[in-house]
Amino acid sequence: MTERHILLANVFFAPFSYGGATIVAEQVAQSLLRRGGYRITATSLCCRHDIAPYAVIKSEQQGITNYIINVPPGREYDLLYENPGVTRELTNLIEALKPDLVHAHCIQDMGTGILEAAAEAGVPSILSTHDFWWICDRQFMIRVDNTFCGQNPIRLETCRSCVEDFEKAKTRFDHLQSRGPLAEIITYPSEYARDLSASSGFAPDKGVVWENGVRQPAPDFFARQAARRAADPRLTFGFVGGPSHMKGWPLIRRAFAGLNRDDFKVQVVEGSLDGAWWAGHRFDDLPGEWGVHPRFSQEQMDDYYAQIDVLLFMSQWKETFGLAVREALARGIALIQTDSGGTTEHGTVPADKLIPIGSTAAPVQAQIEDALAEHPSPAAPQKVTNFDDQAAALDAMISKVLT
Repeated sequence: MTERHILLANVFFAPFSYGGATIVAEQVAQSLLRRGGYRITATSLCCRHDIAPYAVIKSEQQGITNYIINVPPGREYDLLYENPGVTRELTNLIEALKPDLVHAHCIQDMGTGILEAAAEAGVPSILSTHDFWWICDRQFMIRVDNTFCGQNPIRLETCRSCVEDFEKAKTRFDHLQSRGPLAEIITYPSEYARDLSASSGFAPDKGVVWENGVRQPAPDFFARQAARRAADPRLTFGFVGGPSHMKGWPLIRRAFAGLNRDDFKVQVVEGSLDGAWWAGHRFDDLPGEWGVHPRFSQEQMDDYYAQIDVLLFMSQWKETFGLAVREALARGIALIQTDSGGTTEHGTVPADKLIPIGSTAAPVQAQIEDALAEHPSPAAPQKVTNFDDQAAALDAMISKVLT
């Protein structure tokens, strides 16, 4: 079998990793290498004052060479979606490497030049979307007043009250709409994301669902989980979203404040790099025993999930996937969650149990009370897509494009 050379583009990539889309890009790339028949080269960005603008740094980690383009700080609005300096370096890179296929992941700040450069070189491309950057000027469909936009489909005229400069936003929207079709396939992590993008006019004939993989529990996870439950039989709730309105923290706080019992625990996660999320927040006025779990990596997630029985996922916007939801399901952790787009497509929470976005705390409190009343009734682990499954699906797409 001839080795296929894939040029993978993502705004961040090892050794400078950040965000869920980067985890997906890195894990799937490693899985393709393990499958055999692939050579992977990455390209990503950094922003360093001690290096000349648009200089390229070559790095290598775990068998993948990464060409990192240094972008200057304070870039203007239009350079965040079409940057000639980045495009020039990507064009040179494609000419030098001669990849068989370009896989563009999360490319905000890189701009659409990777698709243009590939098309001009006659190299086919696959575009993978992870959020709403391609159809929303604010990337996540969250308005300036911190409420969910709710458009479906998106009509740009409705965005006038939300964007800073409507004419610039329209130029951006039109540009991105014209570049999407350059890809042979556009992937979305959920049906919700695909259907919203298609109905909003973004390359409606190119979209397929490519569900994100999830790190599976380690072989000793369930023994650790059982040992913790035996040592402390109290039901433990978990929350990984941080103290923001959009992640539903005020709703969670009000729900727990209304309880008249304290025979449970709650573990919230400190997700910030500097410990700022929960600094100054009090829990001593809430019933139950509360604790803050330190920030964890992919390799450390079992340490956290072994400590909880129910995950609270109270997102107040429609997300494209919901990684934490799938991580919990794979580990036999029950869910109390909102009706938040692609996060619900696992199908394990009945529709009448999904809490509407914008709800009062009453239904959240009711489901917390139900969970306490039914305890112990541990949830069964669910089969969820892993990174090898996701890589196999990508392998099939690559084969389709290249043949």
